[in-house]
Amino acid sequence: MRLAVFTNQFPGRTVTFFARDMRALIEAGASVDIFPFYPPNPALWASVPDLLNERILPRERVHHLSLGAALAPPAPGWWRRLPRFLSDVAAVEAGSLRHGFEPVAKGAYVALKAWAWAQRHAAGSYDHVLAYWGNHAATAAYLFHRLTDATIPFSMIVHARMDLYRKPAYLAPKLLYADNLFLVCEYNRRYIADRYPKLFPRLAPKIHIHHLGLDLDAVRLDATPRPPARLVGVGRLEPLKGFDHLLRAADLLRRRGIDVTVDLVGGGEDEPRLRRLTGELGLEQAVTFRGWLPPDAVLDAMRGASILVHPSVAPDAMPTVLKEAIAVGTPVVASRLAGIPEILDEGRCGVLVPPGDAGAIAAAVERLLTDAPVRARYVAAGRAHAERTFDLWVNGRRLAERLRATPRRAD
Repeated sequence: MRLAVFTNQFPGRTVTFFARDMRALIEAGASVDIFPFYPPNPALWASVPDLLNERILPRERVHHLSLGAALAPPAPGWWRRLPRFLSDVAAVEAGSLRHGFEPVAKGAYVALKAWAWAQRHAAGSYDHVLAYWGNHAATAAYLFHRLTDATIPFSMIVHARMDLYRKPAYLAPKLLYADNLFLVCEYNRRYIADRYPKLFPRLAPKIHIHHLGLDLDAVRLDATPRPPARLVGVGRLEPLKGFDHLLRAADLLRRRGIDVTVDLVGGGEDEPRLRRLTGELGLEQAVTFRGWLPPDAVLDAMRGASILVHPSVAPDAMPTVLKEAIAVGTPVVASRLAGIPEILDEGRCGVLVPPGDAGAIAAAVERLLTDAPVRARYVAAGRAHAERTFDLWVNGRRLAERLRATPRRAD
């Protein structure tokens, strides 16, 4: 099976789950070509997990394309395809307009790249087109599919805030067009049913849950004793992650005489505000901003922590860091939002707290730090749930089998 996979950015700092999925598909016998629409940053190859190194995925299978190349004159014979292509682009842009200028601009940008990619990869090059996100990556995949070979199957993996919850530009037509809709959690199935109630009966038969997996041999359980009171938060430092509530919870705990420290792993636009809050709370000696770390170093940071706290205040679907934490044996405190209860098996694998409640976070952390049997039960249950639900190779085989078995629906 020859797959054309369209994504936003590759390489990138936060593409670990994408890299794992691509490796699982390759392991299951797929030949994978990747089409990322963002310009490449060679420095970010260091952030790609080794399981998708250059020996596994030769870099020439990643088809970066400059804007200048996308603006080149059409190849001979391609002028006759231009009217239908422009009609498709007009529909995409009209459907994006109500979400503002940015989706319209990105729609035009990816359309140019889809047009150029299609000329370089003729009909017959692929057996299946897979959009790895439902937003602009899916727009590029949709246009590419219609330009090259609309008789082969077209599938989408739809994730979360970036492509489903926030500014879902031209999403409904793409959902209808797809042969498969892979969602990362049951919450997203309910979300689509609520947002698109008239379309949902047509969408429901082609929806499948695809859990983004972990290489559980590499993401091993670590049963060594943990520090007495080290908390870790992992993710992009942005307001929706709610790390300010973790800092306020740490302040509450220290006022109660529990000498917690906090490591924040990641970077982002909220870092200056979080640093200011750290100073206002007098936590400068207790909080370490560790910045972006390579994937293996992130796992080491989790293994070196007493508890991972994920205090999201907005729906975040299925955060990979929570799967990694329960797999390595780090107890978790996380917000009851979106797909997070599914990761934590409805609270059997970690403590769920109301979003934005520093007091609830502090109480959950205090209980875990002071009750070793409860911690041990969460650790055992978390690892077992990860092995049942998030095995990369099992989930990758299921995905590959579904893609292979899919016929193209009538357009």
